[in-house]
Amino acid sequence: MATTDRQATTLALAHALSAAERGLAVLPLSRSKLPALRSPHRDDPTPSPCHGACGRLGHGVYDASSDPDRIRELFAAAPWATGYGIACGLPPHHLIGLDLDVKTGTDSSAALRELALRHLFTIPPTVVVVTPSGGRHLWLSGPPEVVVPNSAGRLAPGIDIRGAGGYLVGPGSRTDQGVYATAPGTAHLAPAPCPRSLLRLLLPPPRAHHPVPASPGGHGQGLIQFVLAAHDGQRNTRLFWAACRAYEDGIGPALVDPLAEAARATGLSDREARATIASAARMTGHLP
Repeated sequence: MATTDRQATTLALAHALSAAERGLAVLPLSRSKLPALRSPHRDDPTPSPCHGACGRLGHGVYDASSDPDRIRELFAAAPWATGYGIACGLPPHHLIGLDLDVKTGTDSSAALRELALRHLFTIPPTVVVVTPSGGRHLWLSGPPEVVVPNSAGRLAPGIDIRGAGGYLVGPGSRTDQGVYATAPGTAHLAPAPCPRSLLRLLLPPPRAHHPVPASPGGHGQGLIQFVLAAHDGQRNTRLFWAACRAYEDGIGPALVDPLAEAARATGLSDREARATIASAARMTGHLP
């Protein structure tokens, strides 16, 4: 390995350990920005989904850890790593990354400003990472009970979202395109809470095949049906979305019990359901 690569690996490990001190879970990346460790199941004749239950390394973002010993183990297994990724959606920050790209020929910053004006939100001071191409990664934190999915261009052209199961390239990483760096004046900041109007845009909307009855109180019934249709992995997210919508439409207090009952029917405990509804009330400015 060239001396410069050894130096890059040493620096990447140092930056990764520093990020872990802030509670961020990290994993080593190669110069291509992909996880540095290959999957241990790549040669399996019929590979099945594995998120690390086999005990081996090489499961991408599922290898991410904030434990210093584990991080050193990961980098020792990937001495060619020159960067690190920061896993999104994990406690304590439940990180959400807004990736503002400049390579698609669109003005992603202008698109974000237009969204902010249209939906009445502002991005608070937060960590900003500048990419080698001149793009920006904005770090935000989300509510612990909400699962924000990854998406590319769905929010607006040139804006990708890194949520649960995704990762952001950490500042200090060296890639084939250059070095990622924290924007001046933002390195000391913690990820700011995601504005509630923006969070609503990041969550999956109700599916079209769940009709809303036209009878009086039908909108509330539609929200309840939306929660009842939740599958594993989306129960809290759907409940949070429906509760936010209910509070914003002035029917939140009346739907607390029906929404909690619907959530229990999907497998959530009453405590989990009511905590999620209370979080939605706070997020929409209606203290429970």
